[in-house]
Amino acid sequence: MSEALHAVALDYYRQYMIVGGMPAAVTSFVDTQSFHDVQLIQNGIIQQYIADMSKYATAATSVKIRACYNSIPAQLAKENNKFQYKIVQRGGTATIFGESIEWLQFAGIVLKCQKLEHGFIPVSAYADLSNFKLYMGDIGMLTLHSRIPLQVLLSPVEADNIFLGSMAENYVAQALAAKGVDLFYWQSEGKAEIDFVLQNDDGVVPVEVKKGYLNRSRSLSLFAKRYHSPYAIRISKKNFGFENDVKSVPLYAAFCI
Repeated sequence: MSEALHAVALDYYRQYMIVGGMPAAVTSFVDTQSFHDVQLIQNGIIQQYIADMSKYATAATSVKIRACYNSIPAQLAKENNKFQYKIVQRGGTATIFGESIEWLQFAGIVLKCQKLEHGFIPVSAYADLSNFKLYMGDIGMLTLHSRIPLQVLLSPVEADNIFLGSMAENYVAQALAAKGVDLFYWQSEGKAEIDFVLQNDDGVVPVEVKKGYLNRSRSLSLFAKRYHSPYAIRISKKNFGFENDVKSVPLYAAFCI
């Protein structure tokens, strides 16, 4: 893609990080071009979430569901954004909050990304059910819920911020889930981590997500070598490309992978 069109598409990506994909929010932005109006609609959706939690769950369970939901920005702000029950509540465990997370997942409010022990086929057979990440079902809802300043998202200048990286991951998780892709990630015994692992007709493909242009990472090559991946995918602000068995895909084109 030409660099001029690439720059325009990145601007649309930045806007999407605020608007998200909720139909009412998208319609509002198309009609008004107002982020303020969009967030008013999104806030109404959150209030409906809360009402549903109270309507379709017991009072005690509803409190736990809201606590899990409210913890997601804090979960994603950690350098290791694996879901931790202690972030929800001191002394929290799967026994206490497991049912609440399932409620959020089945309601489509959150997306669960399961850790893989290995990158063999079929990947689902190697899922570690006790370790996972939780993403918001819609990136616009995460933007609203986290209260991140909109100018930070709209600025083309890269900011050194862990949470922005997690937001990019959330955006990609949403794009993959919309295609019916099961979400998995992988972590080595050391510090290597692959944000998403796909299984397709070519084999097992590692996917790395970067919020900016900096693309140096050993994790992709480590995974690809260990599990004989046919190629790897890196999603970032870089334009389309292919080099050293790594496909570069721009953030705005995550739905294409």
